[in-house]
Amino acid sequence: MVGVVPNAAYRHFADRDELIAAVSAAALRELARSMADGVARVRGRHGDPSAALRRFHAIGAAYLRFAREEPGLFAIAFARPAQHAYSPPDGGTGPDRAPLDHLRAALDELVGAGVLDPSRRSGIEFPVWSTVHGLAVLTGQGPLRDLPGTIRRQLDELTSRFIDQSLT
Repeated sequence: MVGVVPNAAYRHFADRDELIAAVSAAALRELARSMADGVARVRGRHGDPSAALRRFHAIGAAYLRFAREEPGLFAIAFARPAQHAYSPPDGGTGPDRAPLDHLRAALDELVGAGVLDPSRRSGIEFPVWSTVHGLAVLTGQGPLRDLPGTIRRQLDELTSRFIDQSLT
């Protein structure tokens, strides 16, 4: 389709693993950019509980949208488990942070806004991420991918409410 021989990419990468690592890193940057853009569109000052919740929801909505609109990139983003191993919550800042760090920042803002009790903050990003990621896989590439949009939106809302209730 692109007018090159299938092995042309290997002139730039040592092997398949290096190629996958490069594409995975690029896909993660795109996902992170999508999440940052979603947060940036939310109005409201930091510290305001309602705005903090809207920014938190924007993170999940961007994650789901990316998974559904870019299923190939979403799949390859997570093709390299070593890139997603637990890391301390002191990742990047601003739009260049990793997807997990965007989630962490939103959760930290929920703590600061009084929505999430600080005693419940430690590690809560992992069950939240797992829940949204599971829905993304099921409705993006999995057995629920062909659901009508209205039902998919209902599942998104149910999942959002489930997560919100687990935070309070």
